[in-house]
Amino acid sequence: MTSQPDTPILDRVNTPDDMKQLSDAELRQLADDLRAETIAAVSVTGGHLGAGLGVVEMTVALHAVFDAPKDKIIWDVSHQCYPHKILTGRRDRIRTLRTEGGLSGFTKRSESPYDPFGAAHSSTSISAALGFAVARDLGGEGGDAIAVIGDGAMSAGMAYEALNNAGHLGKRLIVILNDNEMSIAPPTGAMSSYLSRLYAGEPFQEFKAAAKGAVSLLPEPFREGAKRAKDMLKHMTVGGTMFEELGFSYLGPIDGHDMDQLLSVLRTVKERADGPILIHAITKKGKGYAPAEDASDKGHARAKFDVVTGEQKKAPSNAPSYTSVFAETLIDLAANDPKICAITAAMPDGTGLDRFMKRYASRCFDVGIAEQHAVTFSAGLAAGGMRPFCALYSTFLQRGYDQVVHDVAIQRLPVRFAIDRAGLVGADGATHAGAFDVAFLANLPGMVVMAAADEAELVRMVATAAAYDDGPIAFRFPRGEGVGVEMPQNPELLEIGKGRMIKEGSRVAILSFGTRLQEVTAACEALSAKGINPTVADARFAKPLDKDMILKLAADHEALICIEEGSVGGFGSHVAQFLSDEGVFDHGLKFRSMVLPDTFIDQASPRAMYDTAGLNADDIEAKILDVLGVEVIGKRA
Repeated sequence: MTSQPDTPILDRVNTPDDMKQLSDAELRQLADDLRAETIAAVSVTGGHLGAGLGVVEMTVALHAVFDAPKDKIIWDVSHQCYPHKILTGRRDRIRTLRTEGGLSGFTKRSESPYDPFGAAHSSTSISAALGFAVARDLGGEGGDAIAVIGDGAMSAGMAYEALNNAGHLGKRLIVILNDNEMSIAPPTGAMSSYLSRLYAGEPFQEFKAAAKGAVSLLPEPFREGAKRAKDMLKHMTVGGTMFEELGFSYLGPIDGHDMDQLLSVLRTVKERADGPILIHAITKKGKGYAPAEDASDKGHARAKFDVVTGEQKKAPSNAPSYTSVFAETLIDLAANDPKICAITAAMPDGTGLDRFMKRYASRCFDVGIAEQHAVTFSAGLAAGGMRPFCALYSTFLQRGYDQVVHDVAIQRLPVRFAIDRAGLVGADGATHAGAFDVAFLANLPGMVVMAAADEAELVRMVATAAAYDDGPIAFRFPRGEGVGVEMPQNPELLEIGKGRMIKEGSRVAILSFGTRLQEVTAACEALSAKGINPTVADARFAKPLDKDMILKLAADHEALICIEEGSVGGFGSHVAQFLSDEGVFDHGLKFRSMVLPDTFIDQASPRAMYDTAGLNADDIEAKILDVLGVEVIGKRA
């Protein structure tokens, strides 16, 4: 009789309550099962892999020791939350990650009571956890508050603001510093070096074994002699810790993959902590899966992949990505202009600046997860006579908005903002949708705001920005591949504030801003079969507006429709304000503005998201038919 293989421990765990009866040995096995399940799931869906693999043991230990959802476990950024989701009643849906109607790739309050705080941007967890801790002590929901934050996220000023406030308040609060020496890109800056010295530098190596031995004493009562030894050890090795100066008790560093150590420390902290405490855990991003461990980004973000080989299954494309077009154009321009430099905030790969960095290392700066600093640093470079390109995702630029206003716009400094991931981005959902940058930039005096309709236009806009020294200038472009147009070899500079006519027509004019121009073209092809021939123009600029072109379109047509991949308050709102000031509406012009709706759109494919937003070709066609009084039967299939 053939013996049956043991049932995986993971099959016995539906919620964290099921873990309470497991032995420590079974918890170690559960971690192995959980790592395998995470790899298998992400191979099907794609998504963030390396970060989750690095916290498998930590996730198991946290849920085994603490009592979620009463205890609030807050994952910073939360791209490492897939193992957490598997253990908290969502294993049956884990292969719907990042798909329409499926699980979010991040923690989300509306998805589960085990997600007490939503996140997809970094460095917010300590602030949120402190809020939960204070609410608890003021009579709100009970339970512990635990923030899990990476060393990369610790480079953002907000994390220190929270640590400082938490140390001052002295509330019981648990912060776990997940130190893997990686954020998305390898970390930069003094904090990274400081943390490295805590466990790898001289003279700490001499005391490594002693430190681990000291940690192993934690389950025993805190004897005064042990406390003196621990304090002496820390001060001898690193001269004290910054965290203790901020008012935190410091434990560590410990091995974040050693289940025995994790359980020991967490159980002791749960029993004895009476104020803010920081546990410093050393982990390895991509742990336990060789293709992730061996990758330069440690498997941070992956398309669907083959589990055995790790090979990603990316759809072939004949067109370059907008990001690569930006990067290559900037590299070409920098060859002839030594003043051009580039700045990014922990996203050299995502913004394409890793290529620029390889060519011009002395002129490329990754400042870490510190968008506010990135903007003001760029302003300083501009004031010092350089031509800085500050390359950030649209949603990350939001984090540095005060600096855009105060440090750049008011001083009219020529910082060039390269805004990637403009518009709706697909699987990352609402947290990463570039919906608001046109609105929040175009209202600033002296700011120039451009949007590329295709990759050839992006080349021209990068060149135009490089040559523009009269103040701040921004250009936005979407995620993904271009449309396959011919690329200009010697791009001409655009005249600031001047659009271009695409097609002459009659009755109705469409003024497009950005890459919806492709959908406008498709809508016009369908309308031509109905005898309707719209005029089409590419605005190129949301600020300054091409007033002459807009007035001509208004004068020559009975209707004018603006379309953009942004929120209300952006391009269309500026056009409407201008037309109102000019009294154009008094003469009967029919004006419509097609923008993103006043809602946050959940993840789906980009096309499905734009369908929800009502900004695809058949939506444009329907809008034109409606404004012209033509009966609309329904959307095309």
